Amino acid sequence: MSSDYKKTLKLPQTSFPMKANLKEKEPETLKFWAENDVYRRMLADRESAPRYVLHDGPPYANGHLHMGHALNKILKDIIVKSRHLAGNQAPYVPGWDCHGLPIEHKVSQELKAKGKENLPAVTVRRLCRDYATKFVDIQRKEFKRLGVFGDWDDPYLTMRPSYEAATALALCDFVERGSVYRGKKPIHWCLSCKTALAEAEVEYADETSPSVFVRFPLPDPKLKDIFPMADPVRAYAAIWTTTPWTLPDNMAVALHPEFDYALVSAGGSQYVLARELLESVRELFGWQDAAILAEAKGAALEGLVARHPFYDRPSPMVVADYVTLDAGTGLVHTAPGHGREDYETGLRYELEVLSPLDDSGRFLDVVPYFAGLTVWEANPKVIEKLEETGTLLARRKIKHSYPHCWRCKEPVIFRATTQWFISMEAGNLRGKALDAIENGVEWIPAWGKERIHNMIAGRPDWCISRQRTWGVPILALLCESCDTAYNDAAWMRSVASKFADHERGCDWWFESDLAELVPAGLTCPQCGGTHFRKETDILDVWFDSGTSFAAVLEKRPELKFPADLYLEGSDQHRGWFHSSLLAALGTRGVAPYRQVLTHGYVVDGDGRKMSKSLGNGMEPQEIIDKHGAEILRLWTSAVDYRDDIRISDEILARLVEAYRRIRNTCRFILGNLSDFDPAANDVAPADMLPLDRYALDTATREHGRMAEAYQAYEFHKVFHGLHNLCVTDLSAFYLDILKDRLYVSATDSLERRSAQSALWRILLLLLRDMAPILSFTAEEVFRHTPASQRGSGSTVFSLPDADQTDWRLDAATREKLDLVAALRGEATRAIEPWRKAGQVGHSLETALVLYLPEAVLAAVSSLGMDLREVFIVSKVTLAPADAAPADAVACEGIAGAAIGVAKAPGAKCGRCWNYSEEMGQMPEYPDLCPRCAAVMATEAR
Repeated sequence: MSSDYKKTLKLPQTSFPMKANLKEKEPETLKFWAENDVYRRMLADRESAPRYVLHDGPPYANGHLHMGHALNKILKDIIVKSRHLAGNQAPYVPGWDCHGLPIEHKVSQELKAKGKENLPAVTVRRLCRDYATKFVDIQRKEFKRLGVFGDWDDPYLTMRPSYEAATALALCDFVERGSVYRGKKPIHWCLSCKTALAEAEVEYADETSPSVFVRFPLPDPKLKDIFPMADPVRAYAAIWTTTPWTLPDNMAVALHPEFDYALVSAGGSQYVLARELLESVRELFGWQDAAILAEAKGAALEGLVARHPFYDRPSPMVVADYVTLDAGTGLVHTAPGHGREDYETGLRYELEVLSPLDDSGRFLDVVPYFAGLTVWEANPKVIEKLEETGTLLARRKIKHSYPHCWRCKEPVIFRATTQWFISMEAGNLRGKALDAIENGVEWIPAWGKERIHNMIAGRPDWCISRQRTWGVPILALLCESCDTAYNDAAWMRSVASKFADHERGCDWWFESDLAELVPAGLTCPQCGGTHFRKETDILDVWFDSGTSFAAVLEKRPELKFPADLYLEGSDQHRGWFHSSLLAALGTRGVAPYRQVLTHGYVVDGDGRKMSKSLGNGMEPQEIIDKHGAEILRLWTSAVDYRDDIRISDEILARLVEAYRRIRNTCRFILGNLSDFDPAANDVAPADMLPLDRYALDTATREHGRMAEAYQAYEFHKVFHGLHNLCVTDLSAFYLDILKDRLYVSATDSLERRSAQSALWRILLLLLRDMAPILSFTAEEVFRHTPASQRGSGSTVFSLPDADQTDWRLDAATREKLDLVAALRGEATRAIEPWRKAGQVGHSLETALVLYLPEAVLAAVSSLGMDLREVFIVSKVTLAPADAAPADAVACEGIAGAAIGVAKAPGAKCGRCWNYSEEMGQMPEYPDLCPRCAAVMATEAR
């Protein structure tokens, strides 16, 4: 091609750069969004639209963001933006969880390092507030860098006075319904953090513990009524436990009422144990002469009284359904002060709830032999005492799953202490929750329903008290004489209302004088005492965050209760999803959400949990600094987040390549719209050339599928749909075909304007499909679109939805064009051997004959298309299938069809490079084909 002819081609022109430079460009886009207040403009654009509310689960204000944070917030942002573009008003109010042990622990560590311990509660609270404020600001900046839209200037914080008041008032609601009580019962207790823990604050890890088999003397004369051959003087009940330190607090021995128990003679003594487990312990106990003397059901043994192995006190035999035959002896050591099931058994049999430990887990002075020892120090000492008293049958180490504190990672214990609880049975809270789970909420993925159902069905009463400082106080007064609590709901409301008016919220409780709190003339209903003290326990932070529906959804005018969606990680089935459900049902009678969506954990490329010790961690900022936040957003959409989500350099490299292809598709379209004004040059779909209409129909159909995927939260389908549309349907097919027509045709010809009109509409669809995920790139592309479509400060998120009713093809026409597309693939395959053999270089050097079955021939002929353009060859002839010569290439996908390939006849056009047998028809352009000559003549005028 001569340089003169090259100048006449309409080659792409655009200032949209090929190289993304995301890490430099994204901050510019963030500035544009901030200066133009795009988030609020989005809300204003949908002022009268149906409202869609995704309620943000508050991340903890402690430390920089990790990959789980990034995944979570980007998912939420994709949803909010897609719902906006789908026509909803979609407000997003981000929030932070600011109270609780992690912050208080960090502050305590800093104070200890400075030698400043035992400071007043109000001082510690002020330092905790400052610490949380610092990290709210840090995390807010990091979330915004991800391109997440929301009301960042006015987020919700659980430490704000208005929020604290709402939390306290929610507790009042529970009190009014008779659901709150104070009592002594075993709960998970962290010896390191010195506080009660909720179920959601306990995680399980393998632990090696000492396990012991112990014989309890069974001198009860009534034993002979059950086993006539029994000798109570030398009879024992054989038990097994993995917590020897709890034996000082033993109050009973439990059996299963339906199991068969045997009286076994061995070593000169007699033992009661489960018949089925005799063989498993015979060798362990060294019983060479073991023989069964008699058998009885466990129910028959109920009421017998054994004796403690080293204290002079009874240990009655009781029955319980939780006793199993999985291991041990079938008799279970029961300490009501150290286990939930033991406690419930203790209630049934009116056993003492004994737990003589201090907050550090040390035995009190009243405990013989073990006073002053921690529970862990007591384990070997208890075993020594068993050996000393001759009651140790066997000992061994056992590796088992054991509860640990979620914060300090240390093992926890069950310890009976006086705590505040919300009853799961009062007001049928458990039943209401199970009904809501089954019938009132959609769980995504569906397995989430069974997961949370099982948790609610089997959970104990909700322990809502914590022995810490940084949180919302439990509003109660305690009698100094008998420790009875006063927590009248009306009085609590009057106190809680003052939190909202205080500069630092519920600090007022800690700062106020007792005289300000005690109602005039108050006397203890239990003992008549008149002296009271403040309750110093605070509320469980899960109660804090779980009442966000009351503090946020019901208070913010742009939001609503219930929310449409809660979205968090799968651990929140026992955390925020769980506490929110109980709090809302217990105070409002309805679930706080209509849908609950769960995502998995971020793991490395091999599926391993990320950790510093393995050196396999990735941080969001690391990826942003290297690739830009857009690649993180693309990664979030590309994975199936419902399972654990893998990330690695290799995975990111593939996504960078995918991003490049999507970006290049947009750049090609922009480059070919440089002289296109939609207002002046648009060709209606009905007047477009068939190929353009086909491409527009393809994009419109894919847009519909992506819109459905957005609505179903299936963002990986959006990613694959967008990528395939750009790479396969557009770049490899339509755009590849279109280059000749766009570059060669006359500026205002139907051929060119039809193509541009299709490209413009396709770009509008691409922008809407991209914007929720590739927000930075969609905004950048939008700013390079024809200027007539943009006003001052306009944004891709204000892009109106185009009326697509006439963009779709009817089914019959679509089917015909699908045939043409299929034939193009067959033609490419048929030409390839010619190219490999060096017989042709470019496909334009070939001519094709399509030998088609009658129906296919009729369908293709009826379209009136220039098939040379579609196949990117210089000549195409149609012929009936029965005329195909022997050397024609059979089509693999179209039965009966074949393709003949030959060298293109004629000469090569000096402008478009197509071969033509009609060169030089215009004397002034002797080296041009008729099409190019006509264009040159037209453009010259």
